[in-house]
Amino acid sequence: MRSETRIRLAAISSQTAERAGMHTAATLARLPAFEACRRVALYASLPDELPSRPLFDRARAAGKILLWPRIDRGGLVFARCDAWEALVPGRFGVLAPLPEAPAESLDSGDLLLVPGRAFDATGARLGRGGGHFDRVLARRGATPAVGVAFSCQLVKRVPVEPHDQSVDAVLVESQLVTSRPVEENR
Repeated sequence: MRSETRIRLAAISSQTAERAGMHTAATLARLPAFEACRRVALYASLPDELPSRPLFDRARAAGKILLWPRIDRGGLVFARCDAWEALVPGRFGVLAPLPEAPAESLDSGDLLLVPGRAFDATGARLGRGGGHFDRVLARRGATPAVGVAFSCQLVKRVPVEPHDQSVDAVLVESQLVTSRPVEENR
């Protein structure tokens, strides 16, 4: 499934990807969970992911505090960073907050945006294989989690293993595919 998704993603032009990022940011801004949250835990997209810079711009314009993932010795943690330009290449070349930025815990007043290789309508998620976001999702408590992807990453069924964790909904270009309300605490 990762290989199939990689092929579909490679066929997306940079112009189409940028438009998709803008549409997704506009859709995000209309979500009650986004309107209600104080902080957004976002990620800096890789070249084969839906561009997250428009999501960042929309969150900043709405006055949200931005948290970003960073791989530390203990796994994936989130730290505050208010400027995209202040992110630095971290492990695997992914942009992340500076190592000295203190880690912050997620809470029910936050919104967690999660990348993935594939998602299905139940919220099942296929990641890149490292399990970093699965561990975050397992310990997120009442923090609502929304997968972010291109519509071509929605599949009929994502195969899951016991350690795999799902998201509450999946945000694609102009729609929210939800398996359970993201406005409510889990």
